[in-house]
Amino acid sequence: MVPFRIREYRDEDYEAVRDLFATGMSEYVPTLCVHMLKQPWVILLLACTFCLLLTSSKSLLLPILAVTLLLAMGRQLLGYVWSRYIDHCLQEDLLDIQATYMQVKGSCFWVAEADECVVATVGARPSEEHRQELMLKRMSVRKDYRGVGIAKALCKTVISFAREHGYRSVVLNTLMVQHEARALYSSVGFRVYHHYVLPTFYGNLANCVVSKHRYDIPSVG
Repeated sequence: MVPFRIREYRDEDYEAVRDLFATGMSEYVPTLCVHMLKQPWVILLLACTFCLLLTSSKSLLLPILAVTLLLAMGRQLLGYVWSRYIDHCLQEDLLDIQATYMQVKGSCFWVAEADECVVATVGARPSEEHRQELMLKRMSVRKDYRGVGIAKALCKTVISFAREHGYRSVVLNTLMVQHEARALYSSVGFRVYHHYVLPTFYGNLANCVVSKHRYDIPSVG
């Protein structure tokens, strides 16, 4: 097992935290592409394009090239939209981590160190929906340090923080492509209590389903 330690965020961690988040989120692009290819309207578009060109050209080459071009363009567009989402996140709470997490009561941000470098992150701040809920955010573990218990330890750190500060539950959101993350949260004790499609044009187009998870903290006494 890789030795690691969890500590609170410091200013010198800034670039490492942002890079970890951006790199980790970028890994979902291939899974997103597969998800998009399963959407009925995408299948219909590709099938219609292929059949129409096959009928008009009497050749397999043109429809195959056209479908290949559509797939390549779709991959580039999806990558662009996803990179815009990552940039948006970097300009929100991760723009000034000290101000967002470390200087706000009931909030905190942690990093995990291994081999003298930051290899994982997680943040926690009060939920905007319910005052007694703590929102777990920005969980990210470097790819070569996954599977050694770091993410689970970070989850438990957030849960302990919530208990110490009088929160009744810890909540978080996952996207439909975050299969490993969802399995991790389930193993810690989180349960899914709501699903919804992201209420944006791209969210509806891609059937981008968000799952809301909750960990209820047992009351003492």
